[in-house]
Amino acid sequence: MTPRKRFNFIEKSNSAGETSLVPYLPLTLSSQDTSISTSGLLDTGASVNVLPYEIGVELGLNWNDHNTSVMLAGNLAKFPAKGIILSAAIDQFAPATLVFAWTKAENIPLLLGRINFFQEFDVCFYGSQLVFEIAPKSKNV
Repeated sequence: MTPRKRFNFIEKSNSAGETSLVPYLPLTLSSQDTSISTSGLLDTGASVNVLPYEIGVELGLNWNDHNTSVMLAGNLAKFPAKGIILSAAIDQFAPATLVFAWTKAENIPLLLGRINFFQEFDVCFYGSQLVFEIAPKSKNV
């Protein structure tokens, strides 16, 4: 049986001071010899995982070292982005390789989207209970 882990929604405030409960997942991101603990917003509407600029810098990434341009949509379309690969450790699960669009946008949440977070993890939302559950993707035998 695949191990599962349940997480509570957490309270977040927007720039207008309004608060809401949202599905943020605690995780540790790693790039070469640097790791940071952070949280990512589970966003089923996001096509890709998005890494805010300041988190990339904190991981020791150099913008000029990455050549793969990525086009973002929506409110992030006006910002340049580059494709990067990071390791993500979540709770007791084995680390997963996640692909991110590292954007020059600042003051945005780290987004965990369909490519490739939701390809690596099964997620079940229990909205009325304000919790979500994740498990590594099932291995077909």
